[in-house]
Amino acid sequence: CRDCFKVFYVHKFRAVLGKNRLVFPGEKVLLAWSGGPSSSSMLWQVLEGLSQDSAKRLRFVPGVVFADEGAACGQSPEDRAKTLAEAKLVLQTVGFPWHIVALEEVFSLPPSVLRCSAREPVGTEGAYKAAVDSFLQQQHHVLGEEKQSRPCPQHPQGRAGPPTAGQTEALSRLFNSVKTLTAKEELLQTLRTHLILHVARTHGYSKVMTGDSCTRLAVKLMTSLALGRGAFLAWDTGFSDERHGDVVVVRPMREHTLKEVAFYNRLFAVPSVFTPAVDTKAPEKASIHRLMEAFILRLQAQFPSTVSTVYRTSEKLVKAPRDGCAAGTPGPRCLLCMCVLDVDTADSATAFGAQTSSQLPQTQPPVAEAEAPTVSCCHSGMGRAQHCCRMEEDPRACVMEQLCYGCRVNMKDLPSLDPLPPYILAEAQLRSQRAEAEQETQERLLEAEDGARPGATSAEQAHEDGARPGATSAEQEGADGL
Repeated sequence: CRDCFKVFYVHKFRAVLGKNRLVFPGEKVLLAWSGGPSSSSMLWQVLEGLSQDSAKRLRFVPGVVFADEGAACGQSPEDRAKTLAEAKLVLQTVGFPWHIVALEEVFSLPPSVLRCSAREPVGTEGAYKAAVDSFLQQQHHVLGEEKQSRPCPQHPQGRAGPPTAGQTEALSRLFNSVKTLTAKEELLQTLRTHLILHVARTHGYSKVMTGDSCTRLAVKLMTSLALGRGAFLAWDTGFSDERHGDVVVVRPMREHTLKEVAFYNRLFAVPSVFTPAVDTKAPEKASIHRLMEAFILRLQAQFPSTVSTVYRTSEKLVKAPRDGCAAGTPGPRCLLCMCVLDVDTADSATAFGAQTSSQLPQTQPPVAEAEAPTVSCCHSGMGRAQHCCRMEEDPRACVMEQLCYGCRVNMKDLPSLDPLPPYILAEAQLRSQRAEAEQETQERLLEAEDGARPGATSAEQAHEDGARPGATSAEQEGADGL
């Protein structure tokens, strides 16, 4: 019945949060609302969980962010204004602090958004209980201020003004230059994540909640496998995603299927806003995302356990670090998705190593010419950073070597790097310069260590000239040792 379904639906949402215990009482949480069914249902669950009539009230401080992606989807200014008006009406009804940002704002982001900031250590179960007790005591002291998490919502907090015409034109030029719809969808998701991450850091949010449902995560798992992102499935589909460090992405709607979400929104009149996506009205085989979605939904119609089987498989994935990064600090991260790089030029078994080895005959000199003395690179033999000498003349190679395999494949559909937002190119150049400086320091230290052993040279000379009658004991011992 209707009441039993509501109890079942609400219990799923609360159980996911209670089982993982990642959201502490009093913590600021940013709800990423796209206007769709799943994120709208998540917004309504948080709204009801914070009400006084709730049996087990949620104890975090929410905020909402809405990203206007109309320029990337080809919407007219009139349609974008209508969508924003509908979104503001829903946000004012909810009453949470809200931030409306346009996707064009990525062209004004700082390069620091691509850096993994330090994260506080995750608290234990005892720390969580202590935080709950402390929060309850504070609530007793401020009993008359229960609505402190709902400031006046008339003034938006995240958007100083509409995007400029130059930014809108730059964003349209960027997406028009991408060849395939698959790369467009991946690029849109990446830019959206960077923008939401910047909003969260700017306004002091430590958690970001997304409305990814069970069905959406099952499709995402299969799509990520097809795109070469198998190493990051645990981060892309798990409950929590800690790749950004100080801001953790959580997915509390991951237990709900799209069918359950649709029924709940229909029965309890949950408002939503329709916003066209990049793949709206696209044919089934237009992109890998559309093809996988049609494949999973068609199987689900014939075999109702398809989505749950794929989803349960994703639950078993473990976030294990790479062998080279297990004991020490994390290795280099991808410039776009900010995951630890899953490729290594020294590993010929990876697809990245195969691509690199296939390009070696084009970059290496012939064997006959290699015997002649040539001027080597300033960092020859130092691994992946040996391309620093041609950083100015080949910036694309400099950027591509800082990407994971999946992002590298998508970037091949972008003919030129010029349309990219400036913060991506600036961070790529900064990372290359930092790697170059670190390797110069290592070479100088090695040269200093070699020059600090003059006794070894004297011993070798004594060994070549033979033992002399007046040789010192140190030189004789060195000659005997050699």
